[in-house]
Amino acid sequence: MTQNTTPIWEVFIRSKNGLDHKHQGSLHASDAEQALQNARDVYTRRNEGLSIWVVESKHITASQPDDEGSFFEPGEKIYRHPTFYVVPDGVKNM
Repeated sequence: MTQNTTPIWEVFIRSKNGLDHKHQGSLHASDAEQALQNARDVYTRRNEGLSIWVVESKHITASQPDDEGSFFEPGEKIYRHPTFYVVPDGVKNM
């Protein structure tokens, strides 16, 4: 049994102008051009895409689940909390 050594690519598609690219999934391809072609064939069958990005998975750096506590703590930036702002009595729905 051989192991697949073809790189994995992450696919991002923008459906309309002004919207963000959204992650659609992953696929195997030997190079960027093949990844674009495969992404087009797999993820835009009904003309739902306007722009496609493909990124080789090895180039993506992500946080680890174990880092949840320390990595996402707000730190010493207390000015980001609304406790320093006085809201007038007449303001509703804030």
